[in-house]
Amino acid sequence: MTTKASLLDAGNLKDTAPEKFDVTFKTTAGDFVVQVTRAWAPLGADRFYNLVNHGFYDDAAFFRVIPGFVVQFGLSPDPAVNNVWRKSNFKDDPVTQSNKPGYITFATAGKDTRTTQLFINTGNNAQLDKMGFAPFGQVISGMDVVKKIHSGYGEAPDQGSITALGKPYLDKNFPKLDRIHSATIA
Repeated sequence: MTTKASLLDAGNLKDTAPEKFDVTFKTTAGDFVVQVTRAWAPLGADRFYNLVNHGFYDDAAFFRVIPGFVVQFGLSPDPAVNNVWRKSNFKDDPVTQSNKPGYITFATAGKDTRTTQLFINTGNNAQLDKMGFAPFGQVISGMDVVKKIHSGYGEAPDQGSITALGKPYLDKNFPKLDRIHSATIA
């Protein structure tokens, strides 16, 4: 595992995303493409753009998969990187799109607590709209891949342990988790 030095300083990743851009995810389950529309949630689009540009999601696991609800990811395999980013909250965007199947959204633990974790809706999750979950893009190809990401562990992987121990924790305890080989802007 090689970590880019830029990921160890969250304050430097502040580029503005293009109005529209595509991100190709190459994963152990296959490939899928997310198209981001910045106008939907500008702060979320900007954060995602910067994280992808600096390789944050490379080798990250899909650690929470609940069929018909969400596929969640966004914790680094490197604990040092998680330590930096877990404190780098950014403000919420207004919800302008609904959490429909295929739409991608930052996870949150309450008002203005978004950091790096994301989920792809695999069901119609309109109930999340009122809770402030603001989609910023959607899967435009490969939704069949997203739906076949390993779901056998459900919510069992502990997010605190992933944050603190990284990839070795997941490899030892949850070896069947699918992972992102790379996420790149097309």
